[in-house]
Amino acid sequence: MPKLASHIDLVPASGIRRIHEAALGLNGVTMLAVGEPDVPVAPHIAAAAKAAWDADKTDYTPNGGILPFREAVVAKLAAVNGIAATTDQVWSTIGATQAISQALGLVLDVGDEVLVPNPGYTTFSMSTRMLQAVPSYYSLLPENGFLPDLAELDSLVTSRTRAIIVNSPSNPIGVVFPESVLRDIMAFAERHDLWVISDEVYEAFTHGTPHVSIGSLDDGARVLSAFSLSKTYAMTGIRIGYLVTPPGLVDVMRRVQEGVISCVNEPAQYAAIAAITGDQFHVEQAAAHYRRNIARATAILDERGIRYLAPQGAFYLWVDVSHVSGGDVQAWAERFLSETRVAVAPGSAFGTAGEGWIRLCAAASPDDLLLGVNALPAP
Repeated sequence: MPKLASHIDLVPASGIRRIHEAALGLNGVTMLAVGEPDVPVAPHIAAAAKAAWDADKTDYTPNGGILPFREAVVAKLAAVNGIAATTDQVWSTIGATQAISQALGLVLDVGDEVLVPNPGYTTFSMSTRMLQAVPSYYSLLPENGFLPDLAELDSLVTSRTRAIIVNSPSNPIGVVFPESVLRDIMAFAERHDLWVISDEVYEAFTHGTPHVSIGSLDDGARVLSAFSLSKTYAMTGIRIGYLVTPPGLVDVMRRVQEGVISCVNEPAQYAAIAAITGDQFHVEQAAAHYRRNIARATAILDERGIRYLAPQGAFYLWVDVSHVSGGDVQAWAERFLSETRVAVAPGSAFGTAGEGWIRLCAAASPDDLLLGVNALPAP
């Protein structure tokens, strides 16, 4: 076999998938390791996708997506996110994963650096390495309220730094950055002339703290915003999201979309239109379900004296198991799976700052979540 490109060896493996795949080989596993909503897709969304298939709407679409989809997104951005965009700035993607990768590909040259949250979602580093660029990690630590330290950010900037990734609500820790922090990040980006790549996958799920889109604070055409329908509408396998770019990138985006995916499949776009423009009651129901699960689980954690971070957004619990993990939470999570048949995501999968922590998905049945929480060893 010929040799693979040297940078492939630098792409980190997913510690989440390692647990997930091990769990799939066992019987009777309670799955709390992956962020899979346990609610069904709403009937009107499924009906729209089926109608598209039945009508043979299965052709190539424009690179950015069909116009009704982009118009629906523009209206939603204005109403929900405070972002004034045109259809030329909206590009349908294969989930937020492609949107983030696309954004990174637009701004990074080989050897460039991007500031990545630690802990932060795994694909931030994976996509960066796939582009032969370098992730530079900024800390989200308990002593700072799991918020960025602006002094640390300034210290990390080098002549090769090109962008910062912002993820709010955060996966895995569930922190929602307040507007004041987002304004500080925008000022930091302007000071160092950086791009801002915003991951807003969990925008629909906040718990008492409002979500603010950093793109709504952008006066300098430097924010690239990635959104997804996967979590909001329980459409993870449909694989559709969108990237919102600054104005003036139409010709560039047509080229890069054509070179990567050509276009998103047409039935998924019709499902997305139904999701965005239709009744949002099922989203509200899902959010209430996740909040109830979190409340039940944290009550048990409190009772058992297990430390955790109360989430302000997303649908995860960030739980401290350092009292039993022995400095290797990945190995502990694998033993925990083998012994209890409960799959959890090791915090180290999200960066070095996650060592000693685990992520539990609260988008599960109450019985599964409580079984998993009760199986955790108390201090």
